[in-house]
Amino acid sequence: MLGIAAAALFFIAFLINAAEISTNNVFTSTNFMLVGLTLLALHVAGVASGLAARGRSRRR
Repeated sequence: MLGIAAAALFFIAFLINAAEISTNNVFTSTNFMLVGLTLLALHVAGVASGLAARGRSRRR
């Protein structure tokens, strides 16, 4: 889930950068990219990996 959020933030950062949209200092493409990198690092570290698997059981 964090990987999908990171991809969405990277896409928003790309659109802001490609369209040369002028935004205030909070919503710059660099800030979106840095938040996306943070979410991607958390995804790779496995922070939210146990959340989706709790509801499932492997009974045979």
